[in-house]
Amino acid sequence: MSLRHDWTRAEIKQLYQQPLLDLLLQAQNIHRSHFTANHIQVSTLLSIKTGKCPEDCKYCAQSAHYDTQLAAEKKMAVNTALEHAKAAKRSGATRFCMGAAWRNPHERDMPYVLELIEGVKALGLETCMTLGMLNSSQAERLANAGLDYYNHNLDTSREYYPNMITTRTFDQRLDTLQNVRDAGMKVCSGGIVGLGEDIQDRIGLLHELSTLAMHPESVPINLLVPIQGTPLGDTEKLDILEWIRTIAVARLIMPKSYIRLSAGRENLSDSEQALAFMAGANSIFSGDKLLTTPNSGHGQDQVLFSKLGLQQEPSKTPVQQLALDAMAV
Repeated sequence: MSLRHDWTRAEIKQLYQQPLLDLLLQAQNIHRSHFTANHIQVSTLLSIKTGKCPEDCKYCAQSAHYDTQLAAEKKMAVNTALEHAKAAKRSGATRFCMGAAWRNPHERDMPYVLELIEGVKALGLETCMTLGMLNSSQAERLANAGLDYYNHNLDTSREYYPNMITTRTFDQRLDTLQNVRDAGMKVCSGGIVGLGEDIQDRIGLLHELSTLAMHPESVPINLLVPIQGTPLGDTEKLDILEWIRTIAVARLIMPKSYIRLSAGRENLSDSEQALAFMAGANSIFSGDKLLTTPNSGHGQDQVLFSKLGLQQEPSKTPVQQLALDAMAV
């Protein structure tokens, strides 16, 4: 399957609705043609500023619009964040991601953010941040400080999006992704399944991602973790096989992207996670927490990897990374 950016929704639907075992076989074959079999890229995610976000994302514990009993915290001290990064590196993580509950970074926050990037980069880790919307100047400064990835999820389909968020538009999300690309950084962008959306919305999300001028280098496929106090706090759990299908189709239509298991993984059985890896997922967040929600810890993940015969992907030297970037063009 060649690298394409012109997928139609009808084509994606056809892939999505085929027999599950056929879909998994295709996805694993495509995965092995672009990545080392049984290797998983491991990242760690840290909240550097928690709570009181002005956005009204209906799934989020950090939104100031909902009473979720989450205690807001000020910006984490740089030294404290760097200690977390060192611990992540010792555990085998190759990428350190930092998130702040902002609509967008204020100018007064930029020196703090840039210092964090430079500090984590100096440890030999890949750097990633999710700080909300970015303008072109902010994106350029993050890139110049050495930021490797910027995360900004589309969340769901264009059509379903207004049901989830009203404080920023779908096109504003795309504008941020374009600013990140223009600055020369890699893109981490995916979505959430289990929001109450239907199959057409999952297809719509995959269509938006796969028809970007460049596919995101990382595509998180989150499974909703219902948070009491949010409008989605009592949402019925999505059938896990629908999540698996979404992962497998993402692998087929974005064959060179890392497909990441993110939120929702801590409640899955080993067998369900094995199916996700079979479907082409090859990246996880490891650690006890994803920003504010529980997550599988490093020790638990090591047990899982041992059971499944998986290995953590080693960090890449700058020369190796340049060669991989050239292959991806």
